[in-house]
Amino acid sequence: MGRPFRCGPTGLHGWGSGCDTSRVSTSSEPGGTASGSTATGTADASIAEGRAFPPREDGRVVGVGIDVAQISRLEGLLERTPALGERLFAPEERELSLASRAARVAAKEAVGKALGHPGDFSWQDVTVQRTSVRRPYLVLRGATLAAAEELGVTHLHLSLSHDGDIATAIVVAERAEPSPTANIEVPR
Repeated sequence: MGRPFRCGPTGLHGWGSGCDTSRVSTSSEPGGTASGSTATGTADASIAEGRAFPPREDGRVVGVGIDVAQISRLEGLLERTPALGERLFAPEERELSLASRAARVAAKEAVGKALGHPGDFSWQDVTVQRTSVRRPYLVLRGATLAAAEELGVTHLHLSLSHDGDIATAIVVAERAEPSPTANIEVPR
């Protein structure tokens, strides 16, 4: 029997095991299905065979950016230069915990990297908001918004995390349609 899809906090970092296999495709083709899956959400031994998840080759992914921020370093910088908080953070971000502010610094840097312009934007051009269910998303303004629109970006996927003294963010910038100039030949 497959396990419930709730991927609950059970792994080393709190997530990862206990995932329902009914939503996992085990075909070697992207988007394929396992030949032993049943309507009840279980799969046979073909799950163990795995499935390849190759990168997109159609140019929909504009870029991926990742950055880390050392929380204690940010704390020292903000203590020595209080005005830095006003330059780095939008008013709604300034009252967050130090770890959350460090994750936002990482997110702002990751956006620049995903768009191919690391460090070439105003810190105020990028803010992190949360949906009603606390899922983070990005709001762009100014030169950063202009760069995203020029690249045809329609979606920005954001993941934030912090553990110990490190905060991290990953951003994936995506187009709605494939790029007509995409290099669809991938070395094998």
